[in-house]
Amino acid sequence: MTPRTAENGRPAIKALPEPPDLPPPLPEPAVADIRLETVLAALSDPLRLRIVRKLLLESEKFDHTCGWFGLDRPKSSLTHHFKALREAGITRQRQYGLERRSHVRIADLDARFPGLLDLVADWTPPER
Repeated sequence: MTPRTAENGRPAIKALPEPPDLPPPLPEPAVADIRLETVLAALSDPLRLRIVRKLLLESEKFDHTCGWFGLDRPKSSLTHHFKALREAGITRQRQYGLERRSHVRIADLDARFPGLLDLVADWTPPER
């Protein structure tokens, strides 16, 4: 698969450095326990696929709250989707006071399934 660069016409995935003094992550599978069928099942939902793609390509900070995505969904629905992504091993969430912030586990997913995140980044969401 072609490397990630903006120069080759493919979207460039933003892997931002981890800042110091982060709160511990919420429960998630270890890298060795991330299963392809679980990841694909989580990504089969278009909203979750859109969330992961936005985190990969448009991140402005290391991690983001659900409000950053600008999704017009009830909070309970968003909580469900972010939990599904975390439990599949796709995202890592941390609790900052009353809010949770998420980022994609890029290194972990690249180690387990090379090229998968490139496919997510290359995906074009349908027109709304």
